[in-house]
Amino acid sequence: MAISVFNARALQDEASAYRWVEAQVWPDGPICPHCGGVDRISLMKGKSTRIGTYKCYQCRKPFTVKVGTVFEASHIPMRVWLQAMVLMCASKKGISSNQLHRSLGVSLKTAWFMSHRIREAMRTVGMEPMGGAGQIVEVDETFYGQVKGEPKRRGTGHKHVVLSLIHRGGSARSFHVEGTRIADIAPVIRENLARESTMMTDEGTYYRELGREFARHDTVNHKLEEYVRGDAHTNTAENFFSIFKRGMHGVYQHCSEKHLHRYLAEFDFRYSNRTKLGVDDGERTARALKGIVGKRLTYRTPHI
Repeated sequence: MAISVFNARALQDEASAYRWVEAQVWPDGPICPHCGGVDRISLMKGKSTRIGTYKCYQCRKPFTVKVGTVFEASHIPMRVWLQAMVLMCASKKGISSNQLHRSLGVSLKTAWFMSHRIREAMRTVGMEPMGGAGQIVEVDETFYGQVKGEPKRRGTGHKHVVLSLIHRGGSARSFHVEGTRIADIAPVIRENLARESTMMTDEGTYYRELGREFARHDTVNHKLEEYVRGDAHTNTAENFFSIFKRGMHGVYQHCSEKHLHRYLAEFDFRYSNRTKLGVDDGERTARALKGIVGKRLTYRTPHI
């Protein structure tokens, strides 16, 4: 019988949880988040000292691995954070805040905030253009939800537009864009797609002129029920969208516009670190953990 991932010591013991996070964030040893120093740092000991607290004797300030990360100022035990990350990284279509609340024994508000912090950790920054010579990238758009203030009607005019770039056999990048006009999608594609790439799209006219800027541009005409022609298709993108929509409709059920970019980052991360690429649940969690550094997300309560 396979051993459950939740039997891992880092998910059960607080000191082990801190050591595992430190190994991911500080592979070469602790770094002071206050002065950036790496010398003269020692682990503080004593009965009243918090687990995982270090002191930098260069700036004389204490710190833990949480400082300067999405975990900063959180009173949630580190092992609970890791349990939440494992659940979110292992769930192909996501896991709701209600489920996290029941599974982890935290309040619903806490579970909701934890999930958004973890999505922020999953968000990739400083990305290089996708593709390259001989590489195929599928570009497609889908529609989700309802724009606030827009009445429901036939068609897609009342929905949010999501543009995704899917590197065949590789990663995914998704963006919430204003619409499907060339002015909406061209800047995103130009910034994220290498000029040497082959771009695959459907028959959308907004792709036609843009496709001339890349090494090759092939299309399939879905209106004429053409879905595959040789290696020309957008089926990989359609597969990604099916997972995204099953998660958003079946698991999360509702997402406001201001949070949509974080949900997209979550689905992009899991797709880009999927099992087919040799990434198991443990490695996926470790990769998400590396993204906690340099990001903060605070809970703001509006003043009444």
